[in-house]
Order: sequence, then C-alpha cells, then structure tokens
Amino acid sequence: MPSRTENFAALVARQPDNELFRFSLAQALASDGRGAEAVGHFEYCVAKKSDWMMPRILLGKLLVQLGRRTDAKPLLTDALALAVTQHHEDPERELRALLAEL
Repeated sequence: MPSRTENFAALVARQPDNELFRFSLAQALASDGRGAEAVGHFEYCVAKKSDWMMPRILLGKLLVQLGRRTDAKPLLTDALALAVTQHHEDPERELRALLAEL
C-alpha cells in the first residue's frame, strides 16, 4: 500500500501545477522527516498565491528547523501580515512568538 507521501507524489507528477497537491506533498514529506525535499513544494505554493498564509508559516518553520533562520524571517513576517489582515488570531500569536525568537 503506497504511503501518503507516495500518493501525493503521484498526484503532483500528474498535475505539477496543482498547488494543493504540492502543499499536501510538502506536508507529507515534512511529516516523514524529509523537510529538505518539502522546501521546493512549499516555495511553489508561496509563489503561486500571495494571500495563502499556511505555506508561508510551514515553510518558515521548516527553514528554521533546517538552520536557515535568515531565509525564514521574511516568510514568517509576510505570514504575520496575512494573519493580521485575514483576522487569524491564533496564527498571529504564534507568528509573533516565533519572530521574537529569531
């Protein structure tokens, strides 16, 4: 039986421009401890939709885990602005705390 990661990889292979499939694949890769492989898929999602907060948050957190704090900060700052604009209070609190640690 194929894993979640394999299922989403197959979907991305068939529809590489589908940002939802890429987002799901990135999440699965990150969950499997394959964060470095997830980065490009999260980056695709960030580039595809300027108002999509979650890929920015997850990519920012992943980059922090990978020791790329300098790369993470602008993503987390953008995500914070989106959280405020879109009235997402819990992500806003989380992002303020994360940014205070950077």
